[in-house]
Amino acid sequence: MDEGNQDITALSYEAALKQLEEVVRRLEGGEAALDESIDLYERGEKLRKHCQSRLDAAQARIEAIVADADGKAAGTRPFDEPGVG
Repeated sequence: MDEGNQDITALSYEAALKQLEEVVRRLEGGEAALDESIDLYERGEKLRKHCQSRLDAAQARIEAIVADADGKAAGTRPFDEPGVG
């Protein structure tokens, strides 16, 4: 897995998710040696945290803009509040 040395913080959400899916696939395949499995698990956890951080940032951006009836920014509301979306 060449991506193992790549800086996770530089990855886009999509790239990190793709790598995370590959880690999960390899772990579920059961073909990795114990030490490699541990390394994969650790990288997977870092990738998961990075993906969650990117999702949280996107949610914060969505919460920051709420339009009024004229389409102008009118304030903020929590992302999961009824009537948003």
